Amino acid sequence: MKRQNNLVLSLLFFVIVFLMQVGEAQKRATDVNVGIVNDVGMAYSNMTLLCINMSLSDFYSSHTETQTRLVTTIVTPKMMLLSQQQREVKAILGPWTSMQAQFMIEMGQKSQVPIVTYSATSPSLASIRSQYFFRATYDDSSQVHAIKEIIKLFGWREVAPVYVDDTFGEGIMPRLTDALQEINVRIPYRTVISPNATDDEISVELFRMMTLPTRVFVVHTVELLASRFFAKATEIGLMKQGYVWILTNAITDVLNIMNETEIETMQGVLGVKTYISMDEEIPISDLNVYGLWAYDATTALALAMEEAGTSNLTFFKTDAMRNVSELQGLGLSQYGPKLLQTLSRVRFQGLAGDFQFINGELQPSVFEIVNVNGQGGRTIGFWMKEYGLLKNVDQKPDTETTFSSWQDRLRPIIWPGDTTSVPKGWEIPTNGKRLRIEVPVKNSFQQFVKATRDPITNSTIFSGFCIDYFEAVIKAMPYDVSYDFIPFQDGDYDTLVYQVYLGKYDAVVADTTISANRSMYVDFSLPYTPSGVGLVVPVKDSVRRSSTIFLMPLTLALWLISLLSFFIIGLVVWVVEHRVNPDFGGPGQYQISTIFWFAFSIMVFAPRERVLSFWARLVVIIWYFLVLVLTSSYTASLASLLTSQQLHPTVTNINSLLAKGESVGYQRSSFILERLRDSGFSETSLVSYGSPENCDALLSKGPAEGGISAAFMEVPYVRTFLGQYCNKYKLVQTPFKVDGLGFVFPIGSPLVADISRAILKVEESNKANELENAWFKPIDESCPDPLTNPDPNPSVSFRQLGFDSFWVLFLAAAIVCAIALGISVCQFLKENPDQRNMRVLWEKFKTPDQKSYIKEVTKCQCSSGQGMPKNDQEGANPEHHDNQS
Repeated sequence: MKRQNNLVLSLLFFVIVFLMQVGEAQKRATDVNVGIVNDVGMAYSNMTLLCINMSLSDFYSSHTETQTRLVTTIVTPKMMLLSQQQREVKAILGPWTSMQAQFMIEMGQKSQVPIVTYSATSPSLASIRSQYFFRATYDDSSQVHAIKEIIKLFGWREVAPVYVDDTFGEGIMPRLTDALQEINVRIPYRTVISPNATDDEISVELFRMMTLPTRVFVVHTVELLASRFFAKATEIGLMKQGYVWILTNAITDVLNIMNETEIETMQGVLGVKTYISMDEEIPISDLNVYGLWAYDATTALALAMEEAGTSNLTFFKTDAMRNVSELQGLGLSQYGPKLLQTLSRVRFQGLAGDFQFINGELQPSVFEIVNVNGQGGRTIGFWMKEYGLLKNVDQKPDTETTFSSWQDRLRPIIWPGDTTSVPKGWEIPTNGKRLRIEVPVKNSFQQFVKATRDPITNSTIFSGFCIDYFEAVIKAMPYDVSYDFIPFQDGDYDTLVYQVYLGKYDAVVADTTISANRSMYVDFSLPYTPSGVGLVVPVKDSVRRSSTIFLMPLTLALWLISLLSFFIIGLVVWVVEHRVNPDFGGPGQYQISTIFWFAFSIMVFAPRERVLSFWARLVVIIWYFLVLVLTSSYTASLASLLTSQQLHPTVTNINSLLAKGESVGYQRSSFILERLRDSGFSETSLVSYGSPENCDALLSKGPAEGGISAAFMEVPYVRTFLGQYCNKYKLVQTPFKVDGLGFVFPIGSPLVADISRAILKVEESNKANELENAWFKPIDESCPDPLTNPDPNPSVSFRQLGFDSFWVLFLAAAIVCAIALGISVCQFLKENPDQRNMRVLWEKFKTPDQKSYIKEVTKCQCSSGQGMPKNDQEGANPEHHDNQS
């Protein structure tokens, strides 16, 4: 009451002064009637009326030679129509509320009387599209981008608006919704409060908000309702740690006139406030931005009327207008069109900043961001149209400036609950419902999800890789999440996912593939398994194990060259040795058999005949080495053929299946069917299978017996399938790309981000490997992991050994043989220089040289230190062999 009395006294003082000035200047200036629509007696009404009169006093005291002078008439909204008819006002200042302004705009449009409001901020007023309506204030929707930037800066994913159920409250919602959609922020629900709501009705809404997970709220109400709302919120417990409240300027602009008790209930909230840059303080207590706008609006109207002049200050009214309703019979102001033009051109530096009407209203470029602490709002930053959120209003960052955290853009914030920790924006309420998680009962690959019935409780118990992985993820979450697994009995996986979209369940935990079609109506977490669709085909042994398999290691050319080389080596050794070595002597048939015997005995390194001469020994050494390499290679190649399976896939890629029109299999109740249809497979060639055993049976039959040539399955299932049948089938291709398996949530669910981060934590730990080893351990322990080793039976193409692999060794042997033959022949010809008869030479060549033989034997005896054995002495006489034969 004291505050209101002070305002009234101040108002009377300025009215008296103003009337005295008017009396002095009324002889020189023309009076122009202006109506002021105000709720007389209210605190804000007295304050704005005081500012209006101050503006007129200041204007006419500084403009003493004006030709016009505003004469104000104060009326209530209900009496405005009667006052317009009686006094024919040329302009109207006001009204205060947006609901009152709707009627006033229509009246001003019909009578061509400009309406200048300094407090009606609802964006819906612009939809009336009246050129005679001027808003000397900011449209409420102008602050939604500042609110959007705050929400974006802290990464909150859900926001619940709280607003009053009238034109003022509803007006901001379309623009706020659009702004939040731009940054993919979801509005899960809205809290709408009646202007006349009781405390009990407010409490009911607050209790409902407490039971829902969203913890970020944008509040847009008038000051009186906001005070009651936050008083109840504090009482119920919604002003503790974890909650975020963002106020619009409808509340923050009047924080200075709220009492301490009201401010105490708002501790920790953030707010967007109209930025006012004032060089000097105005000596009026309880002044707020609406008083400044009232002051500037009055100045603008005085300037516009002075420019419009004093001509045509009449109203035009026909006889037809006199017999219609009051609204239709207002008449047309002849002064209005000209005043409309001059108002549109007015521009000056007012108390609230630069004053200029753009499209009939003021355009803000800066908002102040405040944090309610202590006795009022503490400035923590500013929002600027060009730069977004910044700590200082004079800060002009360049394009290279980077902001790594919210502390770079805003000053320290104290949140509700007197904490500096940034709230995460949502939580599972302890007094709220538990998450209802849908799990399929029927699953052919039970390593992923398996449902069993508890005989005691008759409840369904779920196990499997997906279940264990989800529980590991929940443990990695930064907060507790309560949930229940609900069995899903009927329908395929698309139906399963669609239940979340319908709101029947909160999530799906199963082997659910992430696909573009499903992501249109649900959100997925990050994938927790490898991605892709694999092509699995049978394998067959490409080696024919016949009775002649021992010939396969070597090519025909190498076989022939090797056999020929054996005889050549035996012949060369015989040529060099037979004249000096009795082991190679004897009758002709005996010598021929010796050649063959020696040649083949070298193969096993066990010849009976001794080699005496140097060149023969060198030939044998080279041949030994060649035979060693050749036999070793032959043995290795033959062993590989006899013992190793050369498994090759029957199909190499999807194109060969399409070209041949082969029948293929796909997992029942999966999206693969549509992908196969799109790829060109006909309906008759597509066969569904359920379990791994069913797939094995179809592949084993083959297309000739009603089976399939290949099977398509998602990569996670390939590991399970090949873990059982790695010796029969093979993964040859991943023709389709998909994102793997993920957990399903409603679109916009804040759980998605936290679950995805928890999945990353599990993947980076040993827990993921432990779960995979536990659930995907192959039944046949000899089967490796098909994902880490996609080809458990590598098909090494067999290559026969050819002459090209050994030609260097054969060339070396040939050179040594040629040298040995050359030296032996030259030596023989040297010993028989006079002999020209070839028959005689040949007979002499076949006959052992006794002297050379005795000489070679003597050298051996000397080197060995032993006497000549008896058999050697006998062997020295060629007649001994003849007698034996």
